[in-house]
Amino acid sequence: MLPREIPYHCFREFTALDADRFDMLKRLLDDVRLCYTVCYINGNRHFFVYPDSLAPINAAFSVIGCPPEMIFQKALAKVHVTTVLAAHYDRATGSPGANDNSAAVFELIKTALALKKENIGNWLIFFTDKEELKFGDSLLEQGSYALAKTLKEAGLDKAQVFIFDCCGVGDTLVISTAVDHLLRNDEGFQVSRSRHLIAQMRERALAAARNIHMEKVLLVPTPFSDDAGFFRAGLAAQTITVLPSHEAAGLASFLRVKPDAASALVSKRELSASGFLPPTWALLNTAEDTIDTLTPRFFQNIVAFAYALVTGRRGYT
Repeated sequence: MLPREIPYHCFREFTALDADRFDMLKRLLDDVRLCYTVCYINGNRHFFVYPDSLAPINAAFSVIGCPPEMIFQKALAKVHVTTVLAAHYDRATGSPGANDNSAAVFELIKTALALKKENIGNWLIFFTDKEELKFGDSLLEQGSYALAKTLKEAGLDKAQVFIFDCCGVGDTLVISTAVDHLLRNDEGFQVSRSRHLIAQMRERALAAARNIHMEKVLLVPTPFSDDAGFFRAGLAAQTITVLPSHEAAGLASFLRVKPDAASALVSKRELSASGFLPPTWALLNTAEDTIDTLTPRFFQNIVAFAYALVTGRRGYT
């Protein structure tokens, strides 16, 4: 059963096939009184949620005559942020998108409310547009690509970025190693820097999991998310997802036997080619990705984990 408390009270409506998810998300953020603005970048509409302490930067969005990307960049240049959490709010055509990616969106809203209650700053949350690419689209058309370029130009390349995707089914935290396969044949200073940043983020993720006594944690390749667009733009990002424990164990066992299958696994279009497909991932981008497949009793684990990532401590319950 879905939680009844805010913000989950409108979760079912959000996953309706005829839902205007942009409008609904905008109304929800208004209703829960989180500070946010909509960032129009390269034709996509990203939500930028931030602490109350950063509310004065709203003035930077009133610049007349500047392209939206430049306005957004000027605003971000005024803030000091150490942690960025992100989740895409778009979905594949014809899919309710309950796990991919409504659950993570609502969990991060819950996280933002917990951080707001304690007046914690130095974080940003992005709800990104156009993570789901159509057949024939390149990564340069992914919404996160242009967004990451803007973040980088605004000086946020030093912040640690954590992507939350498909966080609605399961009790095992999966820290993705997909980017290792993206960078496996690349060399150079920028690649070395990205590997170093990813290593730092993974250690931080593992520390956050320890802080909240999350015992079921796995590092394996996962299908690419917004991290693909971020990396193409030169910005490191770490994807976080979850799986049921038996599926996670099966995936880890399979990859130990057939490590070469990881390269196929990271592409959503080649999932079946990997030779092993967790049932949860088989539902991605399909009409079967409904609220009935979710495990809401574990939603609080992701909220607690995201809270620990930002604060470095346990606090949310």
